[in-house]
Amino acid sequence: MVLAGGKPMPTGHATGGTGPARSRERFLQGEPVEAGVRTSILSSWQRSRSLGLSPDQADLPFRDDFDRDARIIHAAAPVLDRLQARFAGSKMNISVADASGTVLLRRFGEASLARSLPAFQRVPGFVFAERVAGTNGIGLALAERQLIRVHGAEHFAERSQRSACRALPVRDPLSGRIEGVLCFGYPSSTEDPGLAITLRKAAQAIERRLLGQSSARERALLRAYLDTGATASVGLHHTVGVDELALELHPRDRAVLTEKAAELISRGQRAAAVVSLFDGRRVTLVSRPMRSGSGVEGVAIEAVLPGPAPREPLAVPTQVDVPPGFSRHLAVVTAVRPPRFVPATAAHRRLPVARLSRHLPDISYGRFGTAGRGGVADDHPDAPPRTRGLVMVGEPRVGTYALAARRRLELLTEASARIGTTLDVRRTAQELAETAVPRLADFVTIDLPEAVLRGEESADPRTDLHRTVVHGIRDDLPFSPVGKQVDFGPTTPQIRCLTSGQAVLEPDLKAAAGWLAQDPEHTERLLTQVHSLIAVPLVARGVILGIASFYRAQDPAPFGDDDRSLGLELANRAALSIDNARRYTRERTMVLTLQRSLLPHDLPDQDAVEIAHRYLPAESDVGGDWYDVIPLSGTRIGLFVGDVVGHGMLSAATMGQLRTAARSFAELDFPPDEVLTHLDNLVGRLDREEPAAGAGVIGATCLYAIYDPTSQQCTMARAGHPPPALVRPDGTVSFPDLPAGPPLGLGGLPFEAAEIHLPEGSRLLLYTDGLIEDRHRDVDVVLDQLRGALAHPEHTPEQTCQAVLETVAPAHPCDDIALLVARTHALDPQRIAAWDLPADPARVSEVRAAALRQLADWGLDEAAFAAELMLSELVTNAIRHGAGPIRVRLLHGRTLICEVSDASNTAPHLRRAASTDEGGRGLFLVAQLAQSWGTRYLTEGKVIWAECGLDAA
Repeated sequence: MVLAGGKPMPTGHATGGTGPARSRERFLQGEPVEAGVRTSILSSWQRSRSLGLSPDQADLPFRDDFDRDARIIHAAAPVLDRLQARFAGSKMNISVADASGTVLLRRFGEASLARSLPAFQRVPGFVFAERVAGTNGIGLALAERQLIRVHGAEHFAERSQRSACRALPVRDPLSGRIEGVLCFGYPSSTEDPGLAITLRKAAQAIERRLLGQSSARERALLRAYLDTGATASVGLHHTVGVDELALELHPRDRAVLTEKAAELISRGQRAAAVVSLFDGRRVTLVSRPMRSGSGVEGVAIEAVLPGPAPREPLAVPTQVDVPPGFSRHLAVVTAVRPPRFVPATAAHRRLPVARLSRHLPDISYGRFGTAGRGGVADDHPDAPPRTRGLVMVGEPRVGTYALAARRRLELLTEASARIGTTLDVRRTAQELAETAVPRLADFVTIDLPEAVLRGEESADPRTDLHRTVVHGIRDDLPFSPVGKQVDFGPTTPQIRCLTSGQAVLEPDLKAAAGWLAQDPEHTERLLTQVHSLIAVPLVARGVILGIASFYRAQDPAPFGDDDRSLGLELANRAALSIDNARRYTRERTMVLTLQRSLLPHDLPDQDAVEIAHRYLPAESDVGGDWYDVIPLSGTRIGLFVGDVVGHGMLSAATMGQLRTAARSFAELDFPPDEVLTHLDNLVGRLDREEPAAGAGVIGATCLYAIYDPTSQQCTMARAGHPPPALVRPDGTVSFPDLPAGPPLGLGGLPFEAAEIHLPEGSRLLLYTDGLIEDRHRDVDVVLDQLRGALAHPEHTPEQTCQAVLETVAPAHPCDDIALLVARTHALDPQRIAAWDLPADPARVSEVRAAALRQLADWGLDEAAFAAELMLSELVTNAIRHGAGPIRVRLLHGRTLICEVSDASNTAPHLRRAASTDEGGRGLFLVAQLAQSWGTRYLTEGKVIWAECGLDAA
């Protein structure tokens, strides 16, 4: 067997077995350990090995100078005597150690054990701290700060392999600080699960006796105060409690007085403080150091108020309430009506106090309480009498605990308001750090997996941690920078807290071997600044989100268990907010992905307009804004922009349905007002078919524009949507007055279209309401800003989009923004050829000949054959089945378009002709020769068109 440093290590008699013995042997040999070892035991083994401890080390440090008059000894001795009687005749070894692991008391169930056991198991004074003794009950209870069981081969040292033990920290009920450890040692063959209950009850009995010691001291101080006051003169001054001084005292005033009194007690010296009340009056709190007859030193706090004395004096009751939960407030004795201790739980026991029914006399403290110190009149013959009353009596140590408890409660209250104000993972983590510094820690680092930052769950957060937040009282400490991946070793407090799911406290980082072994050079520099650490896992709803590390630097006192509990509470609250932000990030990412997938990816190639577009999702949630560009027959272009009501997945899905339907209706060559009518019917049907989608009605707004480059006319209609912005070639900006129309989904109301002439080079801006509507801005001001951003005729559509987003869009949009900028082009008149003819079949040949000459002029001889056949068929059908006049038009753009219009509304239908049919094959021939064909209806009549690709010609 080999140590971590390479030295051979004997395995001893515990090797070669199964279970913990085999796991321990494999661990000491440096092999992987099976999962059967408990986390706390494995962590302790790793720390013991990192400390260089040897499992066959027989000696333990011995201290003969431990305090034999320590509080824990006086509190524990009677409890251990009762335990000894209970376990009489058994091989039970009962011990109490102090907070450093030094054994102070020993008791044995069987007297012969005291003679047969080795010295370290029977003589007080041996140190069992983990750093010197390895894995054992006392040392591990101090390290883990909770109930611990160590059985047989789970001990690191060979000397303890045949024994088992259970150990539990004993805490001061007032401060929460660990005063010592109660440990039961017994042969491993006599394991009894019921020992845990006995151990807890015994530890509680010791803690009650510790509380009794403090209560007795407080009673002595109160008695000394009353005895001192009994001999004072009673004349101009009157004695009364704070509640009697002002029965109408505001609850906030009472809290302020109590907090200030506790603060004065914690100072432990003569002082005075002025407290302003809610109604404008001022109270002077006077503190006076005092000593009881038994030598207990403390402080009495009195309130001094001007005004007449009340008629009834206040008497001290004969008993007060003391809870079994040992609240830290128990040390604060108040003399208000009725004077009682603040209970920690609903269950109480009664603690008798000396029957003192005398009235509280006044005690004068020289110049304290004068007008120069607190606004109270001096002892002038004409001045109103001053009223004094006892507010609080306590020891400075206990007052400090009470004040700290109140500060912690305030911090938790503040944390509830400050943490989770946004649904951003990084910002929520930053809020946790800002809340904790400097009231809990001097420095805070937060490490989150990259997956959590993306809104996902991390598969193994221990290997994917990235430094997310570094925050502290200074910026010059050598913490890993934000963004860097952080790798923690298996013995570090951070990994231990992730493994156990509990906060890990390292009061002295210089003795934290696992932390030191993580990065010796890095930690050596940190140790010159920080001295104490609390590592807390961020866990919410069963998901591990990361680690929060709290460091203390300036405060000389190390972190304690109260600090650990506070850090854990802060982390738990922050973890819920971080998890909410993570879930929101995941949902928002999904919705945004869906939204972007439903928007156009590539704009179609066309010559009618030059297009630029932008989509900007809202910061809080993704909505249903959309846009589309649709090529239409006759070189025309259709421009859509719309907004679905609401946010989230439903709005994005509805937007996808609406955009698909809008494209379909547009490609049928319906005019804008008819397209909106069909969309209105669709939205109404969706609302009726999905009533469970939400309480609100599904609705949407939309604007549809069709631009014709042959005539430079633009036809527009809108359904409850903001009107477009029109920028003419000279830079003039206007907002066309289009009929508003109702939003989609209301039904029953008509839509109207308007036609506007757009000179070549005009820019048309279509946008959603997220661009101009903001509760923090006036719409008219925003429209003026929009005019200014658009009044640059030299800008390209891309530059226009960028300028609008930079100058007009809100910095933190609450709604989605969709932009569509189109700069118009005009089709060269030289590329347009048109002929009008009567409904005479004899004129068909003339049209064919004229068309062939025009195609030759355009250099499209290769397309002449197909064009001639299509024109011949379309013109013949118009003459036979339509009505005059008939118009033929050829458009030479990216493709060759043949159009034949007539005054009839009857439309041809493609069908398969039977072998015996003499006709019915013309449209079939057109469909085979054309790239696409269709019918477009006019106000009077229709247009049959066929498009022929020039590349294939």
